[in-house]
Amino acid sequence: MQGMGALATGMAAWAGKPTIAPGEVDIGEAGGHPRVLALIGDRYHNSDYIRVSLDRLFHELGLPVDYTTNYDRISRNLLRNYQLFVCLRDGMIWPDGYLGPDAYSDYERFLEVGFNWERPTSSKETPKSWITEEQGEAIKDFVTAGNGFYALHNSSHISLSSKNYRDVMGGAYIGHPPLRPFKVRVVNRGHPITQGVEDFMVNDEQHYVAYDKDPKNIILRAENIDGLAYEHHGTQSISGWAYEYGKGRVVFTAVGHNNPAMWQPEYFKLQKNAVRWLLKMA
Repeated sequence: MQGMGALATGMAAWAGKPTIAPGEVDIGEAGGHPRVLALIGDRYHNSDYIRVSLDRLFHELGLPVDYTTNYDRISRNLLRNYQLFVCLRDGMIWPDGYLGPDAYSDYERFLEVGFNWERPTSSKETPKSWITEEQGEAIKDFVTAGNGFYALHNSSHISLSSKNYRDVMGGAYIGHPPLRPFKVRVVNRGHPITQGVEDFMVNDEQHYVAYDKDPKNIILRAENIDGLAYEHHGTQSISGWAYEYGKGRVVFTAVGHNNPAMWQPEYFKLQKNAVRWLLKMA
């Protein structure tokens, strides 16, 4: 697709329209509705499932959303057309290509010796960071000016590569165990985002993150109730936070590796509350 960094426009509808084509609405105006930009997809997270998950969310909220996988086009100029920035991707790109299956287990197993489907090789995969400090500053200024930023799942990984991004996002990725069931508990029931949301079980990657801000802003904690720890980090992890940043707002929620997890009824309810809160609709 041409224009605006090859943005793909999603099904999230406004005024009952199933699809919004580029140029069909004025940039920054969608029939009076706020407009959403979603940066999605990476090596380990196919953009298809993310778009399917978010399509339902924004369709039910009646908000137009533009999707992009073009991380290099995130800029102050692009963001000025939107009121909410959503990110569900990590901080890595692979300029020299990558080897073998995309599962972390295979990546780690073959990293030292190299691997492809036909024969072992001696080459090593070399991931690099995509974000620049200028891009991190653009996101930071976007929120400071009064807009919303919803960081989902592995987007905390980007914080490892950008001081500006981490400052606005609020924390950084540590790691996660294999996909397995765990419980997510609401720890701040007084927040607008958690209103009507009950604790829930989910089969997902339990992401462990470092949180940099005031503990009072934590809204969710996760726990493997089977007693399975992740390395030396124990069975519990911070799973969500929300806070004011400048004139804007930031939310992070860690669940999000697959559609069933994204659509778990209580979590889906929380995502809708989060978007409304970020856009100051509630």
